[in-house]
Amino acid sequence: MAKFQYTALTEAGERVSGMLEAETEAAVLRSLEDRSLYPVSVAGSGGATKDGQGRSRHRVRARDIGVMYGQLADLIGSGVPMLRALDSLIRSTVNPKLSVVLKEVRASVADGKTFTDALRGFPEVFPPLHTAMVQAGERAAFLDEVLRSLSGFIERLDELRGKVIGAMIYPALLTALGLAVMIGALLFFVPKFEPLLASAKKPLPTELLFGASKLVRSYWYVFPFVFGGAGAFLWTSLRTESNRLLIEKWRLRLPIVGTALKMLAITRFCRILGTMLANGVPLLQALKISKDATGSPLLAAQIAEAAESVRDGKTLSAPLSAGGLFPDQIIAMIAVAEESNKLEKVLLQIADTVERRTNRQVDDAVRLVEPLILCMVAVGIGFLALGLLLPIFTLASSLGKS
Repeated sequence: MAKFQYTALTEAGERVSGMLEAETEAAVLRSLEDRSLYPVSVAGSGGATKDGQGRSRHRVRARDIGVMYGQLADLIGSGVPMLRALDSLIRSTVNPKLSVVLKEVRASVADGKTFTDALRGFPEVFPPLHTAMVQAGERAAFLDEVLRSLSGFIERLDELRGKVIGAMIYPALLTALGLAVMIGALLFFVPKFEPLLASAKKPLPTELLFGASKLVRSYWYVFPFVFGGAGAFLWTSLRTESNRLLIEKWRLRLPIVGTALKMLAITRFCRILGTMLANGVPLLQALKISKDATGSPLLAAQIAEAAESVRDGKTLSAPLSAGGLFPDQIIAMIAVAEESNKLEKVLLQIADTVERRTNRQVDDAVRLVEPLILCMVAVGIGFLALGLLLPIFTLASSLGKS
């Protein structure tokens, strides 16, 4: 039970306030109505954070949302009423945050709201992509199929995201290890050679190495501010649309990696758009939602132009082809699908095919990144060894001649 601080008006117009314990905000409102009180504001206390409308803000993993959709689809498909199905989910959900959200969704449905409107009260948990598909399923009376489709869709996206993140863990560890070795050497290892080589003739690599060591030891406290300022500048720059597009263009031009990133965005677009069209969402609305879910500003801008073309009664394939991001093979398949009125089916087929191809490209990109990082680490260690050994060899050679 959560505690809620309320302010309400009596029938005589007197303002009163107090504290109530209830499971949800909706339960507090019903309790106040039973007391003939007119609520002015209701806010949670005891650790729950609220947004401007008094609604608790929750963050739930996409994987848990997908499992919940699958369970709800099975219950509704078996003929279980919505309220009883939500009660069952509340009892069986292992995620406490999701359980709280489902309790409030259940209270809203019990108050007469549609399931779609209840989900829209939690945009941080149920994004517009989900609510649009659920609304189409409610209107066309195939909600269980929509929820099952959503569950599979979320699962596939989660697998793809996990594959990409997992593939980058090893290169990230190699980079961190290489930086740690170089910084440790400059701080603790190189200074021990400075008095030994004070009288020796120092070649350029040695001078550079000793200079870098002195810089790191003397101004180590400056580096966190430099990196922090650079990060803040980069973050601020990314907030502008022009800089985001510029960085996106640079990323997509990278060999292998850029192609993989582009195909990931195309896969996400085709799967989202195909899934929404297959579940009864209108094309313009589906294009608007899928545009914002691609993760690529360039692709989103191209899809926005395509949406305007569709709004004017034109085809979808022509503006997508003009942007140059979609491969010709995919454009040809979309064009044929539009002519045969099988766009949703073809889009899902494209997503499956491109996803398999992208997985191979991600693997190739990782295989390329790993040796590059190893080469960079080897160059750094080689420079360190060269800078220390060259004056020793020079000194030994001069002693041998004398």
